[in-house]
Amino acid sequence: MTGPGAPTPQAAAPAVQPLLDGGAAPADELSPRTLLSSHTVYQGRIWNVVSDTFELADGSTPLTRDYIAHPGAVAVVVMNELDQILLLNQYRHPVGMTLWEIPAGLLDVEGEDFVVGAARELAEEADLVAAEWHVLTDFFNSPGSSSEAIRLYLARGLSEVPLEDRHIRTDEEAEIQFRWVDLPDAVAAVLDGSLHNPSAVVGILAAAAAQSTGFSSLRPANAPWPAHPSQRSQ
Repeated sequence: MTGPGAPTPQAAAPAVQPLLDGGAAPADELSPRTLLSSHTVYQGRIWNVVSDTFELADGSTPLTRDYIAHPGAVAVVVMNELDQILLLNQYRHPVGMTLWEIPAGLLDVEGEDFVVGAARELAEEADLVAAEWHVLTDFFNSPGSSSEAIRLYLARGLSEVPLEDRHIRTDEEAEIQFRWVDLPDAVAAVLDGSLHNPSAVVGILAAAAAQSTGFSSLRPANAPWPAHPSQRSQ
């Protein structure tokens, strides 16, 4: 059909390019670029805003990007013997909402091992100790605007911290509420948009994927984490 009222021809969709290495699974890689300058434009209580000027290629037009310089964080999917996971409800002021989350915290103790930091957060936020630890996955929270790297652990073999040794939670943490949730119900809550915390979303889906293989593919708790900024010179 041609002439007035005829449908506009649609351009053919571009062909999907095959993987260059013949089909191996994709993997992110470090990609150093020439840094021309770097300075802190805002120094905060927990993290700073940094402005970097760099070249994508030698002799190319310099680019400037501002981003949050973040120490990184760990988060824990806590699973009991019934394959339920522990969710914490906490107020988050930037979004003005109470969110269901998993235990998590900053890597702000100098020299602290990553899994030791995760165990510390689990004890402080949920009054729990875990005998069995594995790495679920690693991710960047918002790589276009922050250097924050997050490692997610799976913690099982649970016991309670004795009453006399429990951390006193203050500020927003004083309002934390707890709920054990069946893993399939948590997955459904992620997929229907009920849950928004990124560590909880990623952790729940990763735990469900790992459970489907009997957790056999998980890395040990001390697995290398080369993507974390503190590890890149090692």
